[in-house]
Amino acid sequence: MRILPLIAALGLTAATAFPAGAEVAVASVSSSVGAQSDGDDSAGAYGDYLSARFAAEHHDLSEAAAFFRSSLDRDPKDPQLLNLAFFYAVSAGQVDQATELAGRVAAVSPADRAARLTLAVAALKRRDYKAVRAQLATSAKEPFTITLIDAWAKAGMGDGAGAETTLNGLHAQSGADALAYFNEAMLEEFLGRKDKADAFYNLALKAGGSSPRVIDAYGRFLERSGRLKDAQANYAKVPDDGSFAPIAKAGLARIALGQTPDPLIVHAEDGAAEALFGTAASLGDASSQDISILYLRLTLYLQPNLDLAKLLLADRFEALTKYENAIEVLRGIGRDSPYYHIAAVEIAVNQARSDKVDEAIANLNALTAIYPGDGETWTALGDVYRQAKKYADAAKAYDRAIQAVGTPTKKDWPLYYVRATAEQQSNNWTAAEADLKLALKLNPDEPQTLNFLGYSWVDQHRNIGQAVTMLEKASALAPDDGYIIDSVGWAYYRLGRYADAVNTLERAVRIVPGDSTINDHLGDAYWKVGRKLDARFQWNHALAFGPEDADKKKIEKKLQAGLSGGDRS
Repeated sequence: MRILPLIAALGLTAATAFPAGAEVAVASVSSSVGAQSDGDDSAGAYGDYLSARFAAEHHDLSEAAAFFRSSLDRDPKDPQLLNLAFFYAVSAGQVDQATELAGRVAAVSPADRAARLTLAVAALKRRDYKAVRAQLATSAKEPFTITLIDAWAKAGMGDGAGAETTLNGLHAQSGADALAYFNEAMLEEFLGRKDKADAFYNLALKAGGSSPRVIDAYGRFLERSGRLKDAQANYAKVPDDGSFAPIAKAGLARIALGQTPDPLIVHAEDGAAEALFGTAASLGDASSQDISILYLRLTLYLQPNLDLAKLLLADRFEALTKYENAIEVLRGIGRDSPYYHIAAVEIAVNQARSDKVDEAIANLNALTAIYPGDGETWTALGDVYRQAKKYADAAKAYDRAIQAVGTPTKKDWPLYYVRATAEQQSNNWTAAEADLKLALKLNPDEPQTLNFLGYSWVDQHRNIGQAVTMLEKASALAPDDGYIIDSVGWAYYRLGRYADAVNTLERAVRIVPGDSTINDHLGDAYWKVGRKLDARFQWNHALAFGPEDADKKKIEKKLQAGLSGGDRS
């Protein structure tokens, strides 16, 4: 998600948090699901199966759940279909249906972690804590999620000491301190032990740094304890953007109005939901997206109003390019939520990603009227205008975003960079150049800004020596960026260093083999060193990769007549 910053990991890895049953299911999608089920000679059954596989491979979770369930209904004894139907039912948010399937999975594979976890979550929903513990006791053991849920079930049964002992045992696991401390803090608060809760909250902050959920939980704790100055300090120290800003704004507003917030944990299942959410937040790598979604679905089953979990779930869908799914989740965040504004902006961003650009622009313009001083909204509007190639409008939106920032700091360099791109496309190079220089003043070691300004100077035959220095610095900072390497090679070409240009541009083409401009540049360099056949070969490639109309005409002319001594692209 563009607005939502990366939620701080709580010390878990995919390897330690992944339930074995779900892992089998995910692996099946990419490998063994292509085999037809034994005994299934029905064209309809096989069609459902192929549709399920296609949907799963494209992360269409609801369709995958429906088609796998249909296949399972045709062949109810197939254990692989059962596992997949269960997994995708959970992932699609159909937890009640998944619970029934989990019972069938557990009957076949009694120790299956994912099935037992789902059954335990269903029991938590009923507040049948004894049943929760019974399900977890049968599960194959793993050091994090099962342990956390078991601790909260003990707390629900009134066994506070047992819950404390269970959570304390997590500290023996490498990297689990932040997660353990946060759950211990919430547990002690749930048990009414304020001093111990305060100590654990501070340990959680030290072990894992500030994360939105810890800041929110601790701030609420301080407010309810009457420590309003400490609560204000807690909110004041967090970043004034992203998922932190709504927390601080809501907390400070409560303090100003003399309101007392509810605790995050009212019942034991609330603690279990926080544990599941923490696990999901820690699974940020691409290979863990599916299981993170599963955990978030279980989280929201227990805590339907945990809006930060909805933001994270939308983020996971965005990472999978499932923008309509992300929009659906974000629409579940109500107007009374502190995250409503973030969600509304992100809905519009996802509309633009779904090629609904006019709708996105209309929604963002409406939001800027409601939140005229919010830089994130203006930035999002500028980004969508750029996507629509409405560059003058984009520059104006970025103007408002920069006004909202006030005095810029290092972190604000991207705003000046994107405004420069809009200004350049609006044929206002003077303004673009000024913005790029300011962006470099804010962050002198940003390779993209160095490349933008340096390449522009080279292309304009201006400040070539300074441009080469900037581009070589950019390449050293980003040695695998083919576009920056192309800029260096083109600078060498402009300086008449044709052999250096050839060597450098060949490297750029190897890294980015399908770019029209890079192939065109290499063709020019080949021509200058006498490799005219190779030059025409590269120009033909440049044409095949779809250049802009003006560039296309130049390339066609070179293919007909080559380059004369004074010619340049």
